[in-house]
Amino acid sequence: MATSNSRLTGKVAIITGGARGIGEAAVRLFVENGAMVVIADILDEEGKKLAEEMGAHTCAFHHCDVAVESDIEALVAFTVSKWGKLDILYNNAGITCIGQGEDVLNMDMDKFDRIMSTNLRGMALGVKHAAKAMVNAGTRGVIICTGSTTSVMAGMAPVAYTVSKHAILGLVRAAASDLGKYGIRVNCVSPAPVTTPLLLEHFRHASGNQNVSMEDARAWCDSFSNLKGHSLTPLDVAMSALYLASDDSSFVSGLNLIVDGGFTITSHIFEK
Repeated sequence: MATSNSRLTGKVAIITGGARGIGEAAVRLFVENGAMVVIADILDEEGKKLAEEMGAHTCAFHHCDVAVESDIEALVAFTVSKWGKLDILYNNAGITCIGQGEDVLNMDMDKFDRIMSTNLRGMALGVKHAAKAMVNAGTRGVIICTGSTTSVMAGMAPVAYTVSKHAILGLVRAAASDLGKYGIRVNCVSPAPVTTPLLLEHFRHASGNQNVSMEDARAWCDSFSNLKGHSLTPLDVAMSALYLASDDSSFVSGLNLIVDGGFTITSHIFEK
């Protein structure tokens, strides 16, 4: 087993949605563990700033809208050109459901299509083109997708988001089945709601209060958490992705690693 802080030594990784939130935590953690990382995002200013902080010898930024196939192709080509290979894709970019109807009776189909375009099409394009690069180079690579607890249960989020996350799990399982013969592992990380800038935007919209703070959002997440004494953080999710990216999980493929403190397997409805 690799030692701490060297679990990705010599590996080249792409992290989509890497400019902030879970993606930013993963960028920092992967670099700390020896990887060369390409940050892919539409948030140019934040992505470039993070890449500069990490250092040009270990990190670069590349603008990418994951829903656009030519952007994904260019991202993979840039990575291979810069560092000679691609070992890991952390397919993390996604959007939430601000303004989306709360149930199936009130769906705005234009917004439904937008959510599916980023959350599912973007993931599928990443899998497709990263896998092609790995197969062409004979690389026994790793692909990880960010899912959600809504990949295994309904009622926690608007229908479009729930559908997109269920579909990501199907994509992961299909890709793991197809790519196993090439030695490529494909897995999913599915966190409970975690306090990120994206969640804060959603929380402010849902509450109608633009003064809601990150601490308020964290308290809301903690209020329904089953595992008390620890607040789920972007680093917790990034650590799970690190496990799946490293040789510590060398025979793990097709897994939906749920990072939720036991929430999705627990019910307290009969407690007084």
